[in-house]
Amino acid sequence: MAVDPELLEILVCPKTRAALELVPLPQELARSLVEKYRESFRDEEPVVEQGLLCRESRLVYPIVSDIPIMLVDEALPADALGSG
Repeated sequence: MAVDPELLEILVCPKTRAALELVPLPQELARSLVEKYRESFRDEEPVVEQGLLCRESRLVYPIVSDIPIMLVDEALPADALGSG
């Protein structure tokens, strides 16, 4: 299951209101996010494979088990992607 494409069309960066781009997360980063969010998903293993990149703010909002975490405090720096 993936994030609803219609939802992705309307989501914007909460910091800048700029457009977001779906990006893959490096495996090591994804594993660390699984550990971070494990407590929030008591009955299942959280799945983290992608994030939403805002090029303007240079923040990446992780998608955890198909739920975009759209909190500036939970965002990752774009440098965590390892490129760009």
